[in-house]
Amino acid sequence: MTSIIDRLPPEIARQLHPDRLANESAYWEARDRLLADYRDQWIGYADGAVVASGTSPVTVFHEAEATGKHPFFICVGHEEEPCRIRRAAFPYDATYPGEPLPLLSAEFRLASGTGVVLDRVIPDTGADASVLPWSD
Repeated sequence: MTSIIDRLPPEIARQLHPDRLANESAYWEARDRLLADYRDQWIGYADGAVVASGTSPVTVFHEAEATGKHPFFICVGHEEEPCRIRRAAFPYDATYPGEPLPLLSAEFRLASGTGVVLDRVIPDTGADASVLPWSD
């Protein structure tokens, strides 16, 4: 099996902790054994063990990351289905009425080239997690 990490853009792959790379390799070695108990579930895999599992990718991701073990995160049995989730932290607008919302800079454009950059965008999809296509 080709490493999923090998398919990332090099500038992103270079940012990954070496333990995450080792945990992915260990996952592939254990995958066939994991299918019986974890098929169709999201898991965090670290240090040769499942450190979090469940059907909610967001919940499992947060539980796995909380271990501090740089887990590999995957949906068992669906490894070739495209799904990329990248964790990002943003400042929050505490003056927004109600709950503070994250702020970020975003460039909007119709095609390659220069677009309009907005420096205080509130990304609110109404979902518990916002997931954008990698190309965005």
